Amino acid sequence: MSIDEASAPALAYAVVVPTMGRPELDRCVAALAAATGPAPEVVVVVDDRPGTPDPLPLHVPPELAARTLVLATGGGGPAGARNMGWRAVPPAVGWIAFLDDDVEVSPTWRADLVADLRAAGPDVGAVQGRLDVPLPRDRRPTDWERGTRGLADAAWATADMAYRRDVLVETGGFDPRFRRAFREDADLALRSEEAGWILTRGDRRTRHPVRPTDRWVSVRVQAGNADDVLMTRLHGGDWYRRAAAPRGRRRLHMALTALAVVAGVAAPAGRRRVAIAAAAGWLVGTVEFAAARIRPGPRDRHEVTTMIATSVLIPPAATAHWLRGQWRHRGVGPTGVRPKAVLFDRDGTLVRDVPYNDQPDKVEPMPGAVEAVRMLRAAGIRTAVVSNQSGVGRGLISPEALRRVNARVDAVFGPFEVWECCVHRPEDDCPCRKPRPGLIEDAARRLGVRPDECVVIGDIGADVAAARAAGARSVLVPTDTTRAGELAGARVAGDLGDAVRLVLRGLR
Repeated sequence: MSIDEASAPALAYAVVVPTMGRPELDRCVAALAAATGPAPEVVVVVDDRPGTPDPLPLHVPPELAARTLVLATGGGGPAGARNMGWRAVPPAVGWIAFLDDDVEVSPTWRADLVADLRAAGPDVGAVQGRLDVPLPRDRRPTDWERGTRGLADAAWATADMAYRRDVLVETGGFDPRFRRAFREDADLALRSEEAGWILTRGDRRTRHPVRPTDRWVSVRVQAGNADDVLMTRLHGGDWYRRAAAPRGRRRLHMALTALAVVAGVAAPAGRRRVAIAAAAGWLVGTVEFAAARIRPGPRDRHEVTTMIATSVLIPPAATAHWLRGQWRHRGVGPTGVRPKAVLFDRDGTLVRDVPYNDQPDKVEPMPGAVEAVRMLRAAGIRTAVVSNQSGVGRGLISPEALRRVNARVDAVFGPFEVWECCVHRPEDDCPCRKPRPGLIEDAARRLGVRPDECVVIGDIGADVAAARAAGARSVLVPTDTTRAGELAGARVAGDLGDAVRLVLRGLR
């Protein structure tokens, strides 16, 4: 299966479906194939079953057979599976729509998705679909059904979420430290917003049925408390508000667990009053918790006994997973990842922009630029310059004059390790001129690092676009010549010093 990357339509999209091989997968793919509207350029199904040598049993309708690619991770979690999926999509495809394997898209989903993407402005990095979670009409929903119903109101759920490829490249995609299908979507959304993108909700609709499960599922899902710890480490304590995520009842769970421990320790130690008081507090809290879960439900015998039993087990399970998360993620901070190298644009970023400058004595550093570069070098981060210099190709400056001006920049700032200058005219259609990635790729290669280990700092949209095309991160430092539209989707700093401090804190 292949695609002509040069001829992909402007709103070309792909669909990525991670799966554990659940039987609902066939229904998901069948609904996608039957939907009206432009077909996806490629459908990538990623088998995330751990350690299974058997091929994924997948029945692909003829409408999508030639467009479907099946990959396997060997296990590792949905974040890694989604990353494998979108990275397998040809670069010319600008949007990646993620679906869960147990959803059913609407009959007009493909047409509605394209309409959502067409309506997205250049600053919109992702468009969420609308989830319909059907509940029983002949009785009240169970606790599990009500919990699943919460997906209909959840922000940025990857059950149906379309991201620009540029966003995934810039942020690195999903964080594989989230090993479960929980919080990895909120983490990516927050990082996308921090990078300057806007996330919106579209009009397409997807049905998310409630999966059948056993009575102990509410205890097992308490493992998500460890993921909440990671979210707090990465995004701070207010991430719940920014991600529109409910906090749950962790404080109650920890209090009930503490009371149970106190009662269990005090009784054999002969502290009868302490043990009775702690046990009474535990009983009152547990009864209140169970009643709150029973009240809105069907209240049949199975549900009531399930709520009582799991209300006893949930508090210690939640507390244990929270403590596990505190230990496992003890070294994680909100600083993200420092790059190994920073690649600077020259004119308008390091030095004032003098059009087609061929005079070294006209080199004037931007305010704070020299100090900013020194901060990077003191931190052990390597530095290089990537600059469009079409004046040479136009015959307005000589190659020797360009070398003299660049030498003067080195004299002012201290030598940069690598200089990469594109001397071609725009009409030469070369691969190196920004916004194409050639300069960034060549500079990274000469530095001995990968493009995704670099940050490009520049003053116009071409710098940001070149970084994205190469798979590098970027920071835009606007000047009077920066167009308003170039700020869309960019990580923006007020000046070069702010940009460098952002780099030193680490970019996610």
